[in-house]
Amino acid sequence: MEDLIVKLKEEIIEVLNLEDVTPADIDENAALFGDGLGLDSIDALELIVLMEKNYGIKLKDPAEGKDIFKSVKVLADYIAAHRTK
Repeated sequence: MEDLIVKLKEEIIEVLNLEDVTPADIDENAALFGDGLGLDSIDALELIVLMEKNYGIKLKDPAEGKDIFKSVKVLADYIAAHRTK
């Protein structure tokens, strides 16, 4: 699971072009939106594409994303349970 968390942090940084951010800078339990990493709705769409492309996970209901994208840890748990790739 730790490997998946590190990989997700790297993918988030790459996909969202987070300059000057390293995987170590991202707290796996911190919120991805709002006070935590400060992502926005456009970033959420990028994360949905990343999940589909890299892990074969399609979100049928965008509202699901709100719960899944709480933190890197929650996202990693979801991917581990639902991935098809």
